[in-house]
Amino acid sequence: MLTIDSKLQPAALARKIDRLWELSAAKIRSIEKTHDAAKGAPVFTVRGKYTARGWTEWTQGFQFGSAILQFDATGEKRFLQTGRDSTVQGMAAHVTHFGVHDHGFNNVSTYGNLLRLMNEGRIAENAWERNFYELALKCSGAVQAHRWTRLRDGGFIHSFNGPHSLFVDTIRSLRALAVAHRLGHVLMGENDERISLLDRLLQHAHATATYNLRRRPAFSVAHEAIFNTNDGNFRCPNSQQGYSPFTTWTRGLAWAMCGFAEQLEFLDAIGEPRHRALFEKAARATCDFYIANTPTDGIPYWDTGAPWLHKLGDYLDRPADPFNDYEPVDSSAAAIAAQGLLRLGRYLKNERYWRAGLTVLNTLLDEPYLSTNAKHQGLILHSVYHRPNGWDYIPPGRKVPCGESSMWGDYHAREAALYVQRIAGKQPYLTFWGT
Repeated sequence: MLTIDSKLQPAALARKIDRLWELSAAKIRSIEKTHDAAKGAPVFTVRGKYTARGWTEWTQGFQFGSAILQFDATGEKRFLQTGRDSTVQGMAAHVTHFGVHDHGFNNVSTYGNLLRLMNEGRIAENAWERNFYELALKCSGAVQAHRWTRLRDGGFIHSFNGPHSLFVDTIRSLRALAVAHRLGHVLMGENDERISLLDRLLQHAHATATYNLRRRPAFSVAHEAIFNTNDGNFRCPNSQQGYSPFTTWTRGLAWAMCGFAEQLEFLDAIGEPRHRALFEKAARATCDFYIANTPTDGIPYWDTGAPWLHKLGDYLDRPADPFNDYEPVDSSAAAIAAQGLLRLGRYLKNERYWRAGLTVLNTLLDEPYLSTNAKHQGLILHSVYHRPNGWDYIPPGRKVPCGESSMWGDYHAREAALYVQRIAGKQPYLTFWGT
């Protein structure tokens, strides 16, 4: 299990975080110069170069959002210009994309970060620019909420698989509904019905906690919950990117950790008591599971029930081995999970979760996970995309994927680093909605 460094403080990571931003700047510029946008959004690296993968364009916001985070962390205005121009030129279709559940990933990472920086006074106040960002975020939240499947006890935002499908990933994409609600927006339905975005956020999170998080006979997180859309009844768990419906895909686990912790903070910010106890229970359960089922350094293998983990022996009693011959690790899950642990620890004033988050981030900010090779466009190495489909690159001489990066892993490492940097520097607390 994760060995928590009980003495680690945010300030102790400052030098590593500075190094991350130095490396990050060059990698953002490299992608900007070499990636062919006509082939689609960059998704993951192959032999160190970012490539596209036609499925959905869910990583575009992470690409442009990374430049905005780079400016946020360093003050380098060229990255603000890159992020702002790219958002204006390339994100409009994502705002009105009715076919996906990824609005919180794409649009809050771009329009949302820009609006947050304006709210914080980091970029100049401009009425037209503010209205542009706010309109995009209002539309995005409403479009996301429109992907609605009704259940007997509420409902959920269904995945791109269709109205029967509830993905655990979407818990973090709820930030789109949260921002739109905070901006005073509603979804207008048939006969001018005013549909509360907050109500849909709460119902979706309730469904995720109820159906994707399983507590018996043993705790696990299902990537997907399947429903009968004729009567709204739950049918079975399933998994698209994990090993099986009855094991825990660790990136899905991390989405739940981060999503529930973040939404707890949001509910406090708006004074909303509903489901707060359930959110806290879900956040605690997922964070506890991560700590117990992750190697000592905080980097998980891609699925806690992956079939060849037993070949590694007592793999939970030592640091993860990204170069083993049996199962890949997933550093992107660690990058997402670190922020979930940190936010929950701060929210609960719980040192165990707080130090666990710092421990995970501390590992990611060093080799073999931090990518120091100037020719490699990725920032965080040893990420996994879709193991069941075989989409991840396996280097010559290796038996499992390793040495590559993903756009979501790199983005979330930057976001977690910025979160800790602000706390260490006594700067405004980082939230997706800003001050």
